[in-house]
Amino acid sequence: MTDFFKGLSPVKFEGPNSANPLAYRHYNKDEIVAGKRMEDHIRPAVAYWHTFAWEGGDPFGGRSFDRPWYAGSPMEGAKLKADVAFEFFNLLDIPFFCFHDVDVAPEGDSLKESIKNLRTITDIFAKKMQSQRTRLLWGTANMFSNRRFMAGASTNPDPDVFAYAAAQVKNMLEITHELGGANYVLWGGREGYETLLNTRMKDELDHMGRFLNLVVEHSKKIGFKGTILIEPKPQEPSKHQYDYDVATVYGFLKTYGLEKEVKVNIEVGHAFLAGHSFEHELHLARSLGILGSVDANRNDLQSGWDTDQFPNNVGEMALAFYEILKNGGLGNGGFNFDAKVRRQSLDPADLLHGHIGGLDTLARGLKAAAALIADGTYDKAVDERYAGWNTPAAKKMLTSESLADIAARVEKDNINPQPRSGRQEYLENLINRFV
Repeated sequence: MTDFFKGLSPVKFEGPNSANPLAYRHYNKDEIVAGKRMEDHIRPAVAYWHTFAWEGGDPFGGRSFDRPWYAGSPMEGAKLKADVAFEFFNLLDIPFFCFHDVDVAPEGDSLKESIKNLRTITDIFAKKMQSQRTRLLWGTANMFSNRRFMAGASTNPDPDVFAYAAAQVKNMLEITHELGGANYVLWGGREGYETLLNTRMKDELDHMGRFLNLVVEHSKKIGFKGTILIEPKPQEPSKHQYDYDVATVYGFLKTYGLEKEVKVNIEVGHAFLAGHSFEHELHLARSLGILGSVDANRNDLQSGWDTDQFPNNVGEMALAFYEILKNGGLGNGGFNFDAKVRRQSLDPADLLHGHIGGLDTLARGLKAAAALIADGTYDKAVDERYAGWNTPAAKKMLTSESLADIAARVEKDNINPQPRSGRQEYLENLINRFV
């Protein structure tokens, strides 16, 4: 054991009446909700990058955290960080974690050296995973931080950058497979443009489509059984990103023949940046059959950027879990806490507080959604709104009638429909009964 979390005890479920700030009040991993363990519904994961690699900087100031793994050589720090990470997983009793390649090991002077460094640390992960229960929810390659990617990775005008990114993803995909990862995520951090003045958008989209097809082909070649995921985000760091939202990603997948091969990892904050609600993106992904996994966080609505705060809105999570339960769950996916403590939250205990609050919020949202579905009133109200489409005449419009046939029937039957209430206020009140 390191002494980073010295004096802190493992977090346990103590129930809603507990006043212990380092206890779960609602997240009881073994509680049965809608026929399944709570942990199996949520499948929560710690994000390595925000929890252990982020230094507390912002656009106006550098490091605010003073972590022990910053001292010494980069590889010594990476090894200590791995020890602390698995101690943290044990303290939280959490089943999954996620990481980018550069989160866990320093980059070298060449790709070969970077891979050597990465495998040194992931070998440590593999050994720790033999004796601990935490597993890998997903892995990914960071193709946005290094200056070589300032104009994108697969969409870069320089083919050598495309090639480097392909090699980087190949190795990270193989490591994810070796560690038993349930998914592999691609986030196009700079797969977009800063100005159209120097951009050939069609070429860049074609190159990104080719890149993703190569990833899917290699995943099958190595026997990877997990899901390949794209994480939509509209902007930041790029002015415009090609994976803007779920609808845009689905159109991209259809264009390049990948709609049966790739799903989406939806982040709360990214949904808001795209001008949507979280449940909108989940609902659309469920409707299109591409809902794969979730990044749990929230944005500060007074700020216009991705603030990655821990979730604390139970109502929002209830609507999210409604969509997920209606989807039959997340399959290989889960809830990754792509969230970071504030730069003034300096203490190791703050890392626990963030995840405890997030897990309690998810637990309450899950139970509210399950109760809403079990009650049936909400689903019945929505079904009644669309009941007219179950009639033979309505079904015929969708199958065999021509436009002229429909028009003739309207005149013959003197159809003159009158508006009906959407009952929005009633439905909002109904949802709030369960939150």
